[in-house]
Amino acid sequence: MRPAHILVIENQPAILQLIALNLGMAGHSVTRAQDGESAMLLLEDAAPDLLLLDWDLPGQSGLSLIRRLRAQARTYSLPIMMVTSRSGEADKIMALESGADDYMTKPFSPREMVARVHALLRRWPALAGPVQAETSALQLDPHTLRVTAGSQQLAIAGMELKLLNFFINHPERVHSRAQLLDQVWGSAVYVAERTVDTHVGRLRMALQPSGRQSCIETVRGSGYRYSTRHLQTMAARA
Repeated sequence: MRPAHILVIENQPAILQLIALNLGMAGHSVTRAQDGESAMLLLEDAAPDLLLLDWDLPGQSGLSLIRRLRAQARTYSLPIMMVTSRSGEADKIMALESGADDYMTKPFSPREMVARVHALLRRWPALAGPVQAETSALQLDPHTLRVTAGSQQLAIAGMELKLLNFFINHPERVHSRAQLLDQVWGSAVYVAERTVDTHVGRLRMALQPSGRQSCIETVRGSGYRYSTRHLQTMAARA
């Protein structure tokens, strides 16, 4: 695995030092910040390969910071792992549904932390390439991370963008919720299967202005499928 640039946001100096030391020993370069505003200034200079942060930060919380990053085009696909003392199931679900890609509780094993970081880095960049199918009027540019339907640009970001990328690159196949969790969220991440339904619903809403929402089909009792038949029909009518 190539060395990565990782931004760590943690307000407890001892834990910050522990994380930075172990990531450094694994070959990665680490930039440190102790609050969200300092981190945002660092992110303006250079985007890291991965962000690791605590929930309970001074000023704005880690959760608020994640939502802020997911709302910006430059950082909405940035891999994010939360490391926090909050261990409740509701907290985990809230963080993951707000845009965190992994969630680890304190106290933690440094070896597990590094392993989880490597698992995230292996999955990104998740946007492998644009689909240029002959009938595809729905395209995702891996360089600009923009989704277009013909000449219309659609506002799709965060997990919905990753989900759409996976669907586009695996057309006409039926994927169960468990398979989507494994392929899009990653097997090391704890997410309830109902989360898939939530994000599919959001993706359909984002596609609705272009009329492409019906491309994401629900296969009863099995899961979801990205169907190009709808695109072919629309192209024939054009």
